Amino acid sequence: MAKSLSILCVHGVGHGDVDPNLQASWTQAIRDGLQAWSPELEVMCDFLQYDALFDQAPHNPLTYAAAFANVLASGIVHGVGDLFTRERGLFEMPEQLRWSAGMVAQWVSDEKLRATARDAVLQKMQTGAYDAVLGHSLGSLICYDTFLRNPAALKGKTFVSLGAQIGNPCVRDAFAGRLECLNSAKQWFHLYNPDDHVMTAGIRLNAGNFEEIGTQFDIPNDPLNHDATHYLSHPNTRSAVWRVLSGARTERVMTRGLAAFQKASAKPTRRALLVGINDYPDPANRLEGCVNDVFLMSSVLQECGFAAEDIRVVLDQRATADGILERLHWLLDGVQSGDERVLFYSGHGAQIPAYGASDEVDHLNECLVPYDFDWTPARAITDKQFLGLYSQLPYDSYFAAIFDCCHSGGMAREGSRRVRGITPPDDIRHRALKWNAALQMWEERSLTTTNRSLEQNKGAAYLGSSGASYRLGRAIGLRGLTQQDYNSTRKALGHHGPYLPVIIEACQENQLSYEYRHGVQSFGAFTYSLAETLRASRSQRGNPDFVTLIKSVSARLKRLKYEQTPCLLGPKSILKMPIPWSTQPAPAKRGKRKTSTGSGNS
Repeated sequence: MAKSLSILCVHGVGHGDVDPNLQASWTQAIRDGLQAWSPELEVMCDFLQYDALFDQAPHNPLTYAAAFANVLASGIVHGVGDLFTRERGLFEMPEQLRWSAGMVAQWVSDEKLRATARDAVLQKMQTGAYDAVLGHSLGSLICYDTFLRNPAALKGKTFVSLGAQIGNPCVRDAFAGRLECLNSAKQWFHLYNPDDHVMTAGIRLNAGNFEEIGTQFDIPNDPLNHDATHYLSHPNTRSAVWRVLSGARTERVMTRGLAAFQKASAKPTRRALLVGINDYPDPANRLEGCVNDVFLMSSVLQECGFAAEDIRVVLDQRATADGILERLHWLLDGVQSGDERVLFYSGHGAQIPAYGASDEVDHLNECLVPYDFDWTPARAITDKQFLGLYSQLPYDSYFAAIFDCCHSGGMAREGSRRVRGITPPDDIRHRALKWNAALQMWEERSLTTTNRSLEQNKGAAYLGSSGASYRLGRAIGLRGLTQQDYNSTRKALGHHGPYLPVIIEACQENQLSYEYRHGVQSFGAFTYSLAETLRASRSQRGNPDFVTLIKSVSARLKRLKYEQTPCLLGPKSILKMPIPWSTQPAPAKRGKRKTSTGSGNS
């Protein structure tokens, strides 16, 4: 058991350098936690002072506004939007939240400042033989950035992040959209409170030395729940972090280590989530073939080797926004190398004109339309909501997202082919229109591209024809850097960017997805053609790649006289491989695959 322990503490935002109570309260909480396990342990806490670095580059109200808008857009603010509405105004928010938004935005946007902060941490690390480093809030960002780029500085030491914004999409541009493990660390504990409203987020990493620990607390009369001492004094912190650091040999309790949980649980190598909605509340929006599509795809997947118990189905009234997101967690939590996942959706699609930092509509959110859809982000399935589930998947796992819907709108009249896309109501549609006085007519408002460099390199396949669409599965919310900066950053950090699924869509962006009547039964024309093509391939003992499959599906749709061309997007190396689940049962063993570098957005 250790006789002494030296800990470097890096505080969060808001002039922690001059807070007379901060160092004493942190030190007391840390000592209490450690000495509960080892009463004789000598605990020494040192503190890094860095506020002056930010004071030398002051931020302005526009920076605050842009930062807060980006946080709201991240979709993981955990209630900030309810606490501080747009009408109340930015400067009615608590001082700490304004400081946090401004300083985090300043850190993200200023590479020179980030480099200076990294140097400050490295210089401090050289002054003492620290056993552990604790980073709170912005301090956790500074530490993670430092140790990710300078792994030798953390070698053999323990890192603890608390009240951290590391996992929030609004800061991940600094890391080219993807978080990597701190492999040189002895252990990384991430203390996460879902009721902390200062831009915090959980972290999805599959590493043996990483552990996320639930430290939920709710401080009376404190809307933020961001206080560091509550994290440090939490019972789960005491039973996990302080127990390990003290060297005590006692049974561990109440921890939520992702890697440990995966090893202890028997995870299937294949899972599929199938969603179908016919019975929308508005009779004008109801469809006929979506439930049939789900049962058809379930039968095809089982023929391809999926076990019935590894396929989940959610239909009609049960397919609410919350219901779908909950099942997406089941689908994508705990994915390991070599695992195969399939998401299939059959229903309506839509595009929601969305407000940006300037309170003006500046982009479109492509979305799936759940049963309780109401044209708000809270009741839709947008990429911003579930990119946190797929963007961190292992590169050598396989995730295919299949969407039989369209996003260009337009309802079919009685007696014609039904279309799987809905037109927005007039008040929503008005957001994206402007009046042309010269022509005396309404026309679509021009939107500024979300990322000009990305648009030039990837085009409408990523950003849509408007150049400002957050398209499903593309992780656009994590691609704020120019293509040049993105490539240089991800190469410097040794990764390939956010995970890119294989995305199969029923039609092109500006086309419609139709229903097909097969005798007295209705199906999606695309789903029916996809299932028939897969079955034909199996009967011929073939195993096509994704490109060949979609070409065959397109040809079948054309023979059925449907003017819709399926869209295929994904890592080139994966698209040219045989479809992993098309003919053979799942492999008995997991293992690294030679295509492990092919799933990034490079």
